[in-house]
Amino acid sequence: MGGIGEPGGGPGPREGPAQAGAPLPTCCWEQIRPHDQPGDKWLVIERRVYDISRWAQRHPGGSRLIGHHGAEDATDAFHAFHQDLNFVRKFLQPLLIGELAPEEPSQDGLQNAQLIEDFRALRQAAEDMKLFEANPTFFALLLGHILAMEVLAWLIVYLLGPGWVPSALAAAILAVSQAQCWCLQHDLGHASIFRKSRWNQVAQQFVMGQLKYGKKKRRYLPYNHQHLYFFLIGPPLLTLVNFEVENLAYMLVCMQWADLLWAASFYSRFFLSYIPFYGVPGALLLFVAVRVLESHWFVWITQMNHIPKEIGHEKHRDWASSQLAATCNVEPSPFTDWFSGHLNFQIEHHLFPTMPRHNYHKVAPLVKALCAKHGLNYEVKPFLTALVDIVGSLKKSGNVWLDAYLHQ
Repeated sequence: MGGIGEPGGGPGPREGPAQAGAPLPTCCWEQIRPHDQPGDKWLVIERRVYDISRWAQRHPGGSRLIGHHGAEDATDAFHAFHQDLNFVRKFLQPLLIGELAPEEPSQDGLQNAQLIEDFRALRQAAEDMKLFEANPTFFALLLGHILAMEVLAWLIVYLLGPGWVPSALAAAILAVSQAQCWCLQHDLGHASIFRKSRWNQVAQQFVMGQLKYGKKKRRYLPYNHQHLYFFLIGPPLLTLVNFEVENLAYMLVCMQWADLLWAASFYSRFFLSYIPFYGVPGALLLFVAVRVLESHWFVWITQMNHIPKEIGHEKHRDWASSQLAATCNVEPSPFTDWFSGHLNFQIEHHLFPTMPRHNYHKVAPLVKALCAKHGLNYEVKPFLTALVDIVGSLKKSGNVWLDAYLHQ
């Protein structure tokens, strides 16, 4: 068998990229498994083996996302996140170092090969139904409705004056409009699936589904009470701090000029519209109020599908079952669909992150049928139950941390 490392041994001598036209070295999973270490990452896509060790840090989705698939088959994740596969393959070609031997299975570990085959057939059916194609009219109407909400908020202050009640109502409308704007941007560029949204970035404030802080005797905060202080530092502050600082910095570093232009246009519209009513200090106060209300929307709506679900990063798990374990749906209704920006269809969103949101309800019956065939749990919760489960999950995770902290 062609040499990419020695069977049963360590990484072995590293070879350069495969030469164009030359036969590819073959390897088995036993040779691939050791290459899942920091600075030493291989992965398999469509039975070809790639050395992403150096390139992972430049991966547009982040090294953590692509590194999660180290030493395993990443074919379905590759298809899920990339719309133009031929374009992406140009970046993969220099990283190609071999291919699986003919007698090797496409996936390492005990996986349901029939489930994987059926899921890929489902994805192909969705492609044939053109469910990955965006409807320009839908997004034009969405943008128009966002701007209309901004006009409505301004009219309330213009007609009723800058009192407390009109200001609070305008702030609420602006917060929802900005939440819808975030959904629009989220549609156009989905971030990592495995990161539990923003919560992994505030890990010292909250612990969810993990024992490591307890086992290591770390106590940055009294996590057994996190379901209580969540109301003080979770919904009120996450968007205000994270979006205004980190997201703007990310746009600058990654040179996302379209997003920066849209953000700048909102700031311009906002302050030019409200400084005449409130003055500079009052307009800044209104801006903070809008962001705090938006933060409440962001935390409750995005986390009702995530925090109560499985958080671990289990290896060697097929794409479909891993996504179904990590999230759930919330019962659809005209209000829930609109208010959540269709994020209540989180199962479909995770399985097909590049699918436009207006097609989730079309692919949902196909996903349900797949789950029924293979005995997978397609979980759908009532809206209020999903919100309450956030707090319950925080309390449960906090008690798990406390038990590990005191007894392990």
